[in-house]
Amino acid sequence: MNFPKELKYTENDEWVRVEGDEGTVGITDYAQDQLSDIVFVEFLVDVGETFDKGDTFATVESVKAAADVYMPVSGEVVAINEDLPDAPEQVNSDPYGEAWMIKIKVSDASELSDLLDAAGIENLERDH
Repeated sequence: MNFPKELKYTENDEWVRVEGDEGTVGITDYAQDQLSDIVFVEFLVDVGETFDKGDTFATVESVKAAADVYMPVSGEVVAINEDLPDAPEQVNSDPYGEAWMIKIKVSDASELSDLLDAAGIENLERDH
């Protein structure tokens, strides 16, 4: 499994790439592998809405299961990957690139310290 070192991770398999006060969010390579072929992505948020850490912002469905996707940190949604619902297979092929889900303005940077680094998520997934 691939866990880029520059990202932070949740125990629920979301990732966030923080640049300044903006975070780009998606699901991990491990999550897409466990779900198998992604066939549907639905966003439950709109640009301009504010959410707390742990709130559900999307649903991902595969041929095997459906899964909620949660906010890794609190923030305001500033962009949604509008292409993803029409090309959900990108979650399988490029989970850290083209398949980013939302971009947020991070409202509480201290929440980032609660997230896992690459080594932490690798250890967690190895124990599953």
